[in-house]
Amino acid sequence: MGPASAATILVFGDSLSAGYGLPQQRGWASLLEKRLHDEHFDYRVANASVSGETTAGGAARFKAALKTHQPDIVVLELGANDGLRGQSLDIMRRNLETMIDASRQAKARVLLVGMRLPPNYGTAYTEKFQQTYVDLARSQKTAFVPFLFEGFAEDASYFQPDRVHPTMEAQGLMLDTIWKGLKPLLKR
Repeated sequence: MGPASAATILVFGDSLSAGYGLPQQRGWASLLEKRLHDEHFDYRVANASVSGETTAGGAARFKAALKTHQPDIVVLELGANDGLRGQSLDIMRRNLETMIDASRQAKARVLLVGMRLPPNYGTAYTEKFQQTYVDLARSQKTAFVPFLFEGFAEDASYFQPDRVHPTMEAQGLMLDTIWKGLKPLLKR
């Protein structure tokens, strides 16, 4: 298969997948395309991530993204901004469910990417936030990566001065984490 016939992976997320504060083509989603090529998987990556996106914003533009990109796999990385803004986790869950359902209707498999919040949001909210992803992945039977920042969340050297957005050096670590959940979905 050539590039025209390659299957598509749609990365649909927020600034963490859009590569906020990094040179273009240096975020994990850009690095994913190179890894797919290096490992001889015939996929192209369409990154429709938008900095600042919430699950509500994502849900509003999701069907158009599905129509435009016609993905075989959707990497759904949204919710961090909902949590950072203290928004309703029930609404966040419904928005993510809507996008998972739409993906399935479009015959795309889903990799749900979880996130965690800093402890200053309170134990009850941060635990419910994290558990929302776990419960959703289980109930929807999606592939699941529990925490995008696995292995480096506590290391400030991997974050830009805002302490929210990962540095260029962290992008490969994020890709490794995504890859663990994504590779079983790939077809040769």
